Amino acid sequence: MNKFLTISAAMAGAAVLLLASCGNYSTQLKSSDTDLRYEAAKQYYYDGHFTRCSTLLLDLLAATKGTDRGQEALYMLAMANYKAKNYNSASDYFKKYYESYPRGYYCEEARLYCGLSLYKNTPEPILDQTDTYNAITEFNNFIEVMPSSRYRQIAQDYIFKLQDKLIEKEYAAAKLYFDLGSYFLNCLEGGSNYQACIVTSQNAINDYPYSPRREDFAILILRSKFEMAEQSVEAKKAERYQSAAEEFYSFQNEYPESKFMKRAKELYEKARPYLSAEAVEEAGTDRQS
Repeated sequence: MNKFLTISAAMAGAAVLLLASCGNYSTQLKSSDTDLRYEAAKQYYYDGHFTRCSTLLLDLLAATKGTDRGQEALYMLAMANYKAKNYNSASDYFKKYYESYPRGYYCEEARLYCGLSLYKNTPEPILDQTDTYNAITEFNNFIEVMPSSRYRQIAQDYIFKLQDKLIEKEYAAAKLYFDLGSYFLNCLEGGSNYQACIVTSQNAINDYPYSPRREDFAILILRSKFEMAEQSVEAKKAERYQSAAEEFYSFQNEYPESKFMKRAKELYEKARPYLSAEAVEEAGTDRQS
């Protein structure tokens, strides 16, 4: 992915001699010699001094805009920020590159690295995931604009990684609702924590049907329904236990070897006294078929 700025040994040696004859970094910053400052920026990039490289290039962007050197300068500035782990700035410069030079020599890499910069800046799952959504959008745009790119699979793999982070956030939220249980101060406008857990978990299953967390969400739904039934007033227990039992049948059919099956069966046994004989018989027939 680093097809740019390949400095041969001869070029590197020449650049070193040129820079040595033209003073130090402070002198280069003040110099009006565009060629000198540009070669100095390239040498700093080559030597891994990315902050110095970026500082010199920032002042050269206007002077080189629209030229071949302008393309390279903008892309090198983006890469210098990426390597310096200034990912916010890097993503901005990569985006500026592919918007300014949509058919540019480095456009493919700029689009990919824009997504990578956003990916590097994504926080832990429990925090705000705006950057995660932005990174997914960037990678999706990359695949859409460049469907035949040799980097397509890389972009797709990062989308999966980012989705896993979103799934973990949803799971943490659903688990928190379940753990809060009957705590009511956050439910003053109606509903319950168990209902919120069910909705959050079901939405996650719908949004990410192939998630490795699917079974974890399913058991949260099941447990929440049984908790709601158990805590109901007597007049509503039969109806809610019936709903919980139906959830158990679905869980058992989809995850017959689940690590949660023992707990699921224990919950079902608690519900049996509230189920009609027809419902229990029908459930037994369904499980045998």
